[in-house]
Amino acid sequence: MPETLALILVLLASSVVVVVVCRFVRLPPILGYLIVGLVVGPHALGWVPDDRATRTLAEFGVVFLLFSIGLEFSLAQLKAMRRAVFGLGLAQVGITTAAAMAVLQVGGYGWQHGLVLGGALAMSSTAIVSKMLAERGELASPHGRDIMGVLLFQDLAVVAFLIVIPSLEAEGIALATALSVAAVKAAAALGLVLYAGQRPTRWWFSVVARLRSRELFMLNLLLVTLGLAALTEIAGLSLALGAFLAGMLIAETEFRYQVEEDIAPFRDVLLGLFFVTIGMSLDPGVVLRQWGWVLALVVVPVAAKLVLVVLLARAFGSPPAQSLRTGFYLAQAGELALAMMALASQHRLVDGTILQTVLAAMVLSMLAAPLVIQFTEPIVRRLTANDWLARAAHLTMVASQAMARQEHVIVCGYGRSGQNLARLLEAEEIPFVALDNDPQRVREASGAGASVVYGDAGRRETLVAAGLAKARAVVVTFSDVPLAMRILHQVQRERPELPVVVRTVDDTELDRLLEAGATEVVPEVLEGSLMLASHSLLLLGVPLNRVLARVRAIREQRYSLFRGFFHGATDTADATENLQPRLHSLLLNERAAAVGRTLAEMDLAGLVEISAVRRPGRRPARPGPDWRFEAGDVVVLLGRPGNLAAAEGRLLEG
Repeated sequence: MPETLALILVLLASSVVVVVVCRFVRLPPILGYLIVGLVVGPHALGWVPDDRATRTLAEFGVVFLLFSIGLEFSLAQLKAMRRAVFGLGLAQVGITTAAAMAVLQVGGYGWQHGLVLGGALAMSSTAIVSKMLAERGELASPHGRDIMGVLLFQDLAVVAFLIVIPSLEAEGIALATALSVAAVKAAAALGLVLYAGQRPTRWWFSVVARLRSRELFMLNLLLVTLGLAALTEIAGLSLALGAFLAGMLIAETEFRYQVEEDIAPFRDVLLGLFFVTIGMSLDPGVVLRQWGWVLALVVVPVAAKLVLVVLLARAFGSPPAQSLRTGFYLAQAGELALAMMALASQHRLVDGTILQTVLAAMVLSMLAAPLVIQFTEPIVRRLTANDWLARAAHLTMVASQAMARQEHVIVCGYGRSGQNLARLLEAEEIPFVALDNDPQRVREASGAGASVVYGDAGRRETLVAAGLAKARAVVVTFSDVPLAMRILHQVQRERPELPVVVRTVDDTELDRLLEAGATEVVPEVLEGSLMLASHSLLLLGVPLNRVLARVRAIREQRYSLFRGFFHGATDTADATENLQPRLHSLLLNERAAAVGRTLAEMDLAGLVEISAVRRPGRRPARPGPDWRFEAGDVVVLLGRPGNLAAAEGRLLEG
């Protein structure tokens, strides 16, 4: 058997067995990979050599990790979370790094050692923490938002550390020059990507996506990611920076969520190999000889970090219970710290004994993290009296058992707009389930008997639990565009024919939302201005019927779904319910009779009106006679029930 194949089989078999065990005992797979590396590496069984080829392959794990971080990088998200990101996150990383530098300088080490070790100690495990927040339904809670904000800043900070660390080998003027050159190169690359790369990237990905080839899309994704990583390494920077920039480029396009799903298998497998190599570098003999220092480096930094985060959270206005939860979640070390330590070791910035001791302490703190987080809630409840979150979690759990709905509306957000919508739905006797991430609001609404549950509407699991498969429509009642985009992506993935109405502040994101699959976008500015104009015209003496006609004309022009509704078709008082026109969405699959034929050929005139056609990746269009239908089109029909059934049969069966 070839030696390379034997090594791969050893790694695969060991990883599968250990990760299965980790899943059974509910530990993160990262820890399983570290254990695999420790067992099969040169310091234990010696089945796998710790050579350059293995480490080079493992570096691609960090590349794809940084690519995923770049995908999460969003200027809008940073702005919305600026308090947690640039307040709490910046303070936590900065103070931790500065404190470590001061302590190590007193111990006789250089500031370079302090910068590397302090930066590593400042990191927390994004993989462990985000997974446990999601499992516990706390991502959208107040402490969950603070935690994710700090983790986001840590992710951004590690990019800077990975750029700086290779330059720290130099000394004096050479060091200053190397750092300055690296900073200029990084700033130039960042500026080039942000200001010159967006339009070509969006155009090229659109070209590839239109060819409808999954393998071509994946090949193109790998080319862009690894190509940019190679370019930054040629420029004297790290592979990781190029991957991060590639992620940033794609994050601003409509292909972000598809890319995130496609890249996950590569990222997870290669990142697993990276953690295996970290485990291989651990020498159990050195760790056992330094067990006192290992224990001290587990307890002291974790405790200090816990206290620091709690104090900073309190300083930034969080209540005691929220601050304690944030501290307990962020106290442990993280996978990004392991990447930093590995890079520092390659550039001989950390002594071998210190490296072994610190790595062992970090791995142990990560092993303890799930257990600590598991007991966070009882500890917080004991330390803080009258904590409302525990009661809200109980009410949420009870409410989630009663979500048996059929043909209902999923209302995302139960603020003022969501509550007004809920009243109208109740008046029409249309069932609904409302999702909201404010525990206080959920508690009050549930107490009043409303169908409101605590949950993050941007998560697929939450939407499925809310009955997405049986729903009649989805309405996004808040004006959070990034979250609305995530909801649209999940709906398009599960039920592309389902109508989705989205609320926004204005029309600036109109095209983006429509192209993502929104059936209609309702801007607050337009509706507010129409009401303002209506009242003004009435007060100025303009007749009521003329004011209503003006408003109807503007709405008809703006909202494609309302075309045909403002001509008196539904205003007759004696018309029966079954004769009233209504909307119906129809998904054309590959076998539909209309695929490949024009609207004129389908001969629907006089039967129904085509209100709009939604095509993946494009804004809804009002088709003309020459419009040619394609598989995947969602046709929005307007007509009476009998005519709708006849038109559906003609479009699907011919």
